[in-house]
Amino acid sequence: MPTLPEAYLSLIQAFAPHFSNCIWQHARVLLLGAILAPGRRTVTAVLRIMGLSAERQFQAYHRVLNRAAWSSWALSRTLLKLLVQTFVPTGPIICALDPTLERRRGAKIKAKGIYRDPVRSSQSHFVKASGLRWLSLMLLAPIPWAGRVWALPFLTCLAPSERFYAGRARAHKKLTDWGRQMVLQVRRWLPDRQLVIVADSEFAAISWLFRLTQLPGQLCLIVRLRLDAALYEPAPQRTPCTKGRPRKKGKRLPTLEQIAANPKTRWQRVTIRNWYGEGRRVIELVSQTAVWFHSGQPPLPIRWVLIRDPKSTFKTQALLCTDLKLDPVQIIRWFVLRWQTEVTYHEVREHLGVETQRQWSDLAIGRTTPALLGLFSLVTLLAHQHARRRKLPIRQTAWYRKAQPTFSDALALVRRQIWQHECFRMAEAHSDSPKRSARMQNRLLSALCYTP
Repeated sequence: MPTLPEAYLSLIQAFAPHFSNCIWQHARVLLLGAILAPGRRTVTAVLRIMGLSAERQFQAYHRVLNRAAWSSWALSRTLLKLLVQTFVPTGPIICALDPTLERRRGAKIKAKGIYRDPVRSSQSHFVKASGLRWLSLMLLAPIPWAGRVWALPFLTCLAPSERFYAGRARAHKKLTDWGRQMVLQVRRWLPDRQLVIVADSEFAAISWLFRLTQLPGQLCLIVRLRLDAALYEPAPQRTPCTKGRPRKKGKRLPTLEQIAANPKTRWQRVTIRNWYGEGRRVIELVSQTAVWFHSGQPPLPIRWVLIRDPKSTFKTQALLCTDLKLDPVQIIRWFVLRWQTEVTYHEVREHLGVETQRQWSDLAIGRTTPALLGLFSLVTLLAHQHARRRKLPIRQTAWYRKAQPTFSDALALVRRQIWQHECFRMAEAHSDSPKRSARMQNRLLSALCYTP
């Protein structure tokens, strides 16, 4: 059975206290096998790659996921602290909150529902798909050896549809309710750090934003804003001895749609780097502060930023920020980092086998997908152990040249070092075994590491 290099072992041992000794031995095999296994990430595939095809007590490994007592939240906390200590030791912690759909079929999967497929749908074409809806919170951290920001998942929860809760004693929880609990949990884990949350229009709700702004500590929320949102001036100062309830808002302001159409609006032209993976992009913006208010909701002071493209290649859009003093250019730079979540979702489907697992138990389903998403961050941490000492190798071909390493290179490096460590250990145990040439060994390792 393959073993871990010393540098990897010390990092993975940080998760051992959250398991009993017996469960940890099996969980470690599943973890290592999930890294090495190509294709599907089923328990049987993991056992095969680990050389345990003849293991008669194979059910013990299934029970790690569907029966054993351990906390996913505790593992998420440990993973977050490792990521913050490694990649964001100082400065604001930027996190992206984004849902995704895992396409799954089967009568025994109780939490599946019918949702809009974000990959196949467009503004003019709506496609529905059956599967599980997950809400993931990812750390947007600069990776020094990758030369860009990666979205590193550390906390993921299952958010079923309202149909799932029909006839159950438990009340339905909306996507915003799950998101609020996740942000609250991160605020408890990191009470002394400035926290920035970026999200899409699903979380542009006054009540959701207002409740989170009441939390102690520095918390900034950046989401998309509707162009027809009702904006007002702040409520005027109340004069003494005035009867009645205090006012919540002031004079009504023009909508952002009217401001964008007004020829007298003064636009500021700026250049944004890394605009949704396109490199540098010139845009025009205008920004002001206002109070967003709707009947029955609390007044929410915001800074809105209206963005338009001088070349008219995308529609005018708006963002809101709960930090009124934040620079509008910084708001845009933080928000466009949210695109990295889509890159991460693609990578985990392509290289870590998300949507290939076959668990039917409710508990196993709720654990496996978050574990595979967290494995993306763990592999990044393991690759960083090597990148601190020397340059991370990049796979090159004559028809495609990569300037910076991607996740496939990081995963291949981790696999290569695990296999090399195992080959050297076996060579020491069997000194009379024939030695393969370095060239042949490199070809075999490359074939193993880059198997899709």
